[in-house]
Amino acid sequence: MGAVLAQLPVRTPAIDWPGLLPVLLPAAGALVLLMLRSLVPSRLMPAVLDAVWTFAVAAAGLVSVVVLWQRDADIQAFGGQLVMDRMALFVAAVVLGSVALVAPTLPRYCRRVGVASAELCVLALLAAAGAVVMAGAADLIVLFLGLETMSIAAYVMAALNLRRLESLEAGLKYFVLGAFSTAFLLFGIALVYGATGTTNLEGIASYLDTFIILRDGMLLAGLAMLLVGLGFKVAAAPFHAWAPDTYVGAPTPVTALMASAVKAAGFAALIRVFVEALGTRADDWRPAVFALACATLAVGSVLAAVQSDAKRILAYSSISHAGFILVGVQAASDEGVAAVLFYLAAYAVIAVGSFTVVAVLSGQRDDRTGLDTLAGLGAGRPALALGLTVLLLAQAGVPFTSGFVAKFSVIAAAVEARSYWLAVVAMVSAVVAAFAYLRVVVAMYFRDSGDEADTPEASKPALGLGAGAVIVAAVLLTVAMGVVPGVLESLSSTAAGL
Repeated sequence: MGAVLAQLPVRTPAIDWPGLLPVLLPAAGALVLLMLRSLVPSRLMPAVLDAVWTFAVAAAGLVSVVVLWQRDADIQAFGGQLVMDRMALFVAAVVLGSVALVAPTLPRYCRRVGVASAELCVLALLAAAGAVVMAGAADLIVLFLGLETMSIAAYVMAALNLRRLESLEAGLKYFVLGAFSTAFLLFGIALVYGATGTTNLEGIASYLDTFIILRDGMLLAGLAMLLVGLGFKVAAAPFHAWAPDTYVGAPTPVTALMASAVKAAGFAALIRVFVEALGTRADDWRPAVFALACATLAVGSVLAAVQSDAKRILAYSSISHAGFILVGVQAASDEGVAAVLFYLAAYAVIAVGSFTVVAVLSGQRDDRTGLDTLAGLGAGRPALALGLTVLLLAQAGVPFTSGFVAKFSVIAAAVEARSYWLAVVAMVSAVVAAFAYLRVVVAMYFRDSGDEADTPEASKPALGLGAGAVIVAAVLLTVAMGVVPGVLESLSSTAAGL
């Protein structure tokens, strides 16, 4: 028997290892940092090196994305189960760029709040690796593996601040509801496999192009469950219940990663599954996405306008932005995909910058995030207030910011797809959400600081070189992408296949 097996041909799928560097670098970087922290005494390895290493790994990943972008052919690995095409590389750049932007804020924040920086950096890199796998997944099973790698790391990061009960509650709530949504995703994968006979996304698209399914109840049920599972990851209403409490309870840099990298990976998966693999059945899933987009826009904008906590305002704002991105997904076109990618890149920068300002002001326990904390900031810290104002105006969609171009792009894609009512809902929700951002601006410039803000810690929050550099970079990129959006628009259009 052994001799017979020895004579059988061994087929090993070809793997372009350099082409997988956007995945391998953050995964290997996390493992190296973990081993170093386990073997090297703490006195010989200052905590600041954790953030330096994380930034270096993320920057190296961005360099690999730039190099791979120059290739004309798509990079396939593991028998075509993982594909590093232009869209995957674009989303990988958003994910790794988010990690690189967050990393400089970690040393001072972790020391002030009492969070272990090594664990946070390792988990951030592992989450980034899972997010990149999601962006390049060409099979539903690989998509699930990437999602779980990213999600498990995010669950732990959300509960990493052991000094706050709210952080532990955030991690537990995120984990329980995340496990529930994963069950829906797995059931959806099973039903789609039962209807088409494959989990390969290209195979699913080919099957639906070739055959007409007369009894498509199994396929439609699978689509619904996939939409529920992925809708949870992007915090789309009514699957958003976890987001506000998790965003508020989690360490603020983790919240920034969840609003940027995790959201980008979730929408990349939505595009892979629904627009690319199930594009021929768009008439079946577009009404559901239409309803999700309307609900998400309404819930995010209205509830953001009635909050009294800056971090919770940004949490509901993130839900509202997910609704805008769903508008582009609902278009089910290359123009819609290009608009989604542009929006993901623009919002990632805005979210990291906004949450960095909140992290600076949040105090020793990371819980001083009410609007009262921001009162008088315009007089006490004018530069910090100006930076947050620009980022909030970008979220409101004010011209000459990246937020305006992003919102205009997704609404234009909806109009081109003849989803006129959805475009109207998006524009109205943008006006409502602007009220929430203006409340923060009013608090900074037109309200006097209270007695609590007279303490040295509150009146002069320690900014730090890392956080200051991140805020400046976020503001400059936000304005640059709004004034000269052509570069990012060209990249997003190329990634979408236009």
